[in-house]
Amino acid sequence: MAIQLNHISTFNSKHEKQPKPPLPTTKRRPALHVNAVSSSNNARQLIQSQAIRAIQPKEAVAAINSDGFTLLDIRPVWETEKARVKGSLYVPLFIEDKDNSPLTLLKKWVHFGYIGLWTGQYFTTMNPDFLLRVEEVVPDKDSKLLVACGEGLRSIMAATKLYEGGYKNLGWLAGGFNRSGDEDFPEVEGTEKLQYATIGGASYYFLQLLIFLESVGKSN
Repeated sequence: MAIQLNHISTFNSKHEKQPKPPLPTTKRRPALHVNAVSSSNNARQLIQSQAIRAIQPKEAVAAINSDGFTLLDIRPVWETEKARVKGSLYVPLFIEDKDNSPLTLLKKWVHFGYIGLWTGQYFTTMNPDFLLRVEEVVPDKDSKLLVACGEGLRSIMAATKLYEGGYKNLGWLAGGFNRSGDEDFPEVEGTEKLQYATIGGASYYFLQLLIFLESVGKSN
């Protein structure tokens, strides 16, 4: 019996909870999205403080003609080929990603399935020479630039980069060309309406169908 008790005592002592070792105090790596959030907050602050002036599409021509702004179109080439404001400058913020590594090809395939087929947009990457190209076209950083794109998101990113690069007289086309009316920019070059230039792929044909049905309805 004593042997059994000794065995039980030994078994219990082995299974008593031992104090846990202290957790390591190494610093956690910051999340990858921190830079994107910081950039978004910075852009918002620049708009709210009016360091970058928000200009509505209906006010753009007056800003160009009366206030001395020059329109800087930062859309990719496949959008500017469809429609562009006559006399505007052009430097793309995003360019087509032509990398054909296996990982990039996989990303392109996923992009095509979820976005490209519907919108007609290419898989893009940030233009590494964006600021350099703007400096070549507009070397005077005191110049007034009205930065524009289709929806207003890419252009606020571009305007923020330009502000950080030393350009301080910046305007941002709020809402982009998509929010413009037919009379907002009277001199437009290209085959499409300015507000439809971002639309491609399958959605383009749906748009054409809607325009056709609308015209039929008006004629009746």
